[in-house]
Amino acid sequence: MSWQSALMCWVLRHKMRPATATPGIDVARARAMTSKRAWSPKVPRGWHLEERYADNDAPLRGEWLSPEMRPGITPDITILYLHGGGYYFCSPATHRNLVFAFARRSGARIFSLDYRLAPEHPFPAALDDALAACRKLVADGVSPQSLVIAGDSAGGGLALAVLLALRDAGDPLPAGAVVFSPWTDLAATGASITTNDDRDDMFHGRAIAPAGKLYTGSADVRNPYVSPLYGRFEGLPPLFIQAGDTEVLLDDSTRVAEKARAAGVSVELEVLPNMPHALQMFAPFVPEANRALERAARFVRRIAVRQLETA
Repeated sequence: MSWQSALMCWVLRHKMRPATATPGIDVARARAMTSKRAWSPKVPRGWHLEERYADNDAPLRGEWLSPEMRPGITPDITILYLHGGGYYFCSPATHRNLVFAFARRSGARIFSLDYRLAPEHPFPAALDDALAACRKLVADGVSPQSLVIAGDSAGGGLALAVLLALRDAGDPLPAGAVVFSPWTDLAATGASITTNDDRDDMFHGRAIAPAGKLYTGSADVRNPYVSPLYGRFEGLPPLFIQAGDTEVLLDDSTRVAEKARAAGVSVELEVLPNMPHALQMFAPFVPEANRALERAARFVRRIAVRQLETA
């Protein structure tokens, strides 16, 4: 473990984890905390950030990060990124560190979606927004074979829910999905909720189920479009999953990987030792986050480019 990751884990354990000690969710406090931290990192050299937050930008409301057109740069891969935050806080702005680092390593242009948040907009609002964005990208000319859907935490679970919904509707599927510490079981039934409760630097396990209720509203928490763990995985494209071995949500990743493999889906699962939830958020400051994103970027380049060449 690098000194940077050790410091990060110490800060999380002493600053963020205590807020999850009681089951109640203070939505306003969570949003206020993240808005204060939503400083804007420098746009990478050779890239352009376009903020699209006008009322008429829906269904592509959010932020585009694209490489500037020049010799040798061909943005033939597009990533639709869905940010985490329990479905009730965070935004594309809070996730720029991750998105900028992911774009630089993959060479793909990335659209980070500003989907509607709970509890004002419970399920299926986030899913509807993500589906609409995915379909709009394809309608605008993005080949499904060159499109990868990605997300962290709640956004990772949402990315998997989008795949299930697209498949069930008969839509063309993206080339694959990259999910970081995905939240796939809002019923909070995984054994790691308990076994990792003392190890997780970010959350107490008891906070997970109440947080899920903010998003689910009156919906069945085991609806596969809410909790993808309970869905069928047959026919899905390749999946790349990363999670830390100390997470209370670890089993949300390992059980999805197991079910997807049993359904014949190609799955790459990385369980990262001594790493916290959504480690990738801490790029570029934490070396382990940078290395994790580099491996995810290689997956993106491999599955998208290969399918473009054989389409």
